[in-house]
Amino acid sequence: MKQSRLMSLVESVANVIVGYGVAVVTQILIFPIFGLHTTLAQNLKMGAIFTIVSIARSFALRRVFEAIRCAMDKEHQR
Repeated sequence: MKQSRLMSLVESVANVIVGYGVAVVTQILIFPIFGLHTTLAQNLKMGAIFTIVSIARSFALRRVFEAIRCAMDKEHQR
């Protein structure tokens, strides 16, 4: 069964929200181990930046793999 567009959107939003939370909690726990001491506001901002970078990376990789898939489909049609 194919996933609906709405459920794809819901999954993507949930993934971003969970990823943001994981990034912030990880920073709060790990940064002090390396002698980095940041405020909650700084952690939230860094988490947002990491989230934006992650979304861009994920999008770029999806487009690359889609281009590969299309090229393979064209090759198989010959």
